[in-house]
Amino acid sequence: MALSRAPFGFVGPVRRAVHRLKFGGWRPVADALSIAMVRAWEGAPWGPPDAVTWVPLSRRRLATRGYDQARALATAVAPRLEVPRVRLLRRVGDAGPQARRGGTERRQAMRGVFAAAGEVPRRILLVDDVLTTGATAGACAEALRAAGASDVALLTAARSIVSVRAAGTSAYTRRGLASGSVVAPGNVSPVVDASRGRSDPRKPTLGR
Repeated sequence: MALSRAPFGFVGPVRRAVHRLKFGGWRPVADALSIAMVRAWEGAPWGPPDAVTWVPLSRRRLATRGYDQARALATAVAPRLEVPRVRLLRRVGDAGPQARRGGTERRQAMRGVFAAAGEVPRRILLVDDVLTTGATAGACAEALRAAGASDVALLTAARSIVSVRAAGTSAYTRRGLASGSVVAPGNVSPVVDASRGRSDPRKPTLGR
């Protein structure tokens, strides 16, 4: 993964908003979160992507929820970045619930779960709701690179503070290291201040 950006920590009102989007079907939440996501992406040392895509849900979860929250976020983010939103990934397996798995278990479970769907452009911005260990995003990036992408970056609505705090500073890796890591861009500090367990006060906070 080239780099990742997130405007919020996955706590408080942001956590509730993501849950309403994810489980309650509050689709307008995607529009509100996309504004902060695009602001977090602006100035990223990466350049413009060729396409925006998303982490697809499994068929089982899509049938249960009725829609894909990551797709809703990508649909809201893409026009704000003036970049096409394209379906570039499909699930070819189901790793099952990840919530109780650690980082190593998640990475093992996600191997081979995703494959490219159609022609893949060179530079891709991958969108998801929450970054936890980076296992899912890493598996997506591997599938996209195997299909011809040269760079994949990640943009999420929130980053899990608990997982970053538990992993320590080694959770942040630099460009060129193994996919599946939680990635910070070069010498630029991540948008979420993990050391304080809260979002960067310079960034907009949902609900204020």
